[in-house]
Amino acid sequence: MSSDTPIPPPRGNTLSVALIAALVAFLVGLAAMAAIFHYGGWSLGSTPAPVQPAPVQPAPTAPVAATDVATLASREQLLAARLDTLEARLRNTDADARTAASHAGRAEAMMLVFAARRAIERGQPLGFVDGELRARFGSAEPDAVASVVRAAGEPVTLEDLRQALEQIAPRLSTVTPGAGWWAAIRREASNLIIIRKETAPSPHPRERLNRAKRLLGQGHVEASLAEIARLPGAQGAESWMAAAGRYVETRRALDTLEAAAIGGKAMPAAGARQGDQDQ
Repeated sequence: MSSDTPIPPPRGNTLSVALIAALVAFLVGLAAMAAIFHYGGWSLGSTPAPVQPAPVQPAPTAPVAATDVATLASREQLLAARLDTLEARLRNTDADARTAASHAGRAEAMMLVFAARRAIERGQPLGFVDGELRARFGSAEPDAVASVVRAAGEPVTLEDLRQALEQIAPRLSTVTPGAGWWAAIRREASNLIIIRKETAPSPHPRERLNRAKRLLGQGHVEASLAEIARLPGAQGAESWMAAAGRYVETRRALDTLEAAAIGGKAMPAAGARQGDQDQ
């Protein structure tokens, strides 16, 4: 055998080196996978343990303070004082309600009298006001109610009196023809010489008649009636004076009913009376 012939490498050593290399590569892969699972939060088939809620601790209870007899008595006194305050408020509320009801009743009575006055001044019938006046004021002021109701049946207005006075004015300044010659002479003689104070009104028939008209225009019927009664021809104005007297009487009756309404003498309305009976 020649020395130039190459010697082949042994097959056993090459196979061993290949197996070792493959084993080392496998181990390196396993190590890499383990590192990935560990640091990346991956797990193999294992589930995280459930988080158990923290047990709720019961709130500490304050110790019950011992209640003695003095504390109970103090609380009872405080409760009694509060009850007394509530009762006082209830009494005040009831009194206020009664006062308000009284004021409302007086206002209703005043409105009733005002309606009657307006109807009479216009010469109109009272209508339903008639029955209300009898019910509300019949027991307290029966005469005033009768005067108002009677005046409504025969209404006399201020305009009626003014027109009637204009018609009879020409014969009021002279003596009535049936009075006699002696009365006429005395009347004329009294008018010739008149003695009076400087500030006193003139008693001359013409001046007196003018004053009566002026007073009547101002609504002073009673003063105008007094002037007409002193005129020479007053006997010829009896019907006018009677009508003026009824006018004055009616206004006095209305004033009386108005005072009764303000004073609370009027009876309550039918609904209010029924409510009081129910209570």
